[in-house]
Amino acid sequence: MSPTQRSLNYARERGWEPDVVERYCAYSRRRYDLFGVFDLVIMDDLWGLLGVQTTSGSNVSSRIKKMKASDRCTRWLASGMRAEIWGWRKAAYYLKDGRRSATDR
Repeated sequence: MSPTQRSLNYARERGWEPDVVERYCAYSRRRYDLFGVFDLVIMDDLWGLLGVQTTSGSNVSSRIKKMKASDRCTRWLASGMRAEIWGWRKAAYYLKDGRRSATDR
């Protein structure tokens, strides 16, 4: 399951309304984020709009740098919107004797 799919499921489980705003260009075979930063926008009655960058757990630090360097992200935040990075990874499970389990859950 992709990080975007995990994020969609996570948001829907909480009763939020997410929408994918990343688009794919078949000609260049590249994905383009909304404003160069966001993969999802989530609408919530309590907090308003939230822009989300989804990624694997190992890429969170590079996404933080990407958001900090983005003028559009700065304008998004200045307008009262929120932004978050959601990183996903498989959790390691350990047995009682301290050995790592052969399967991840």
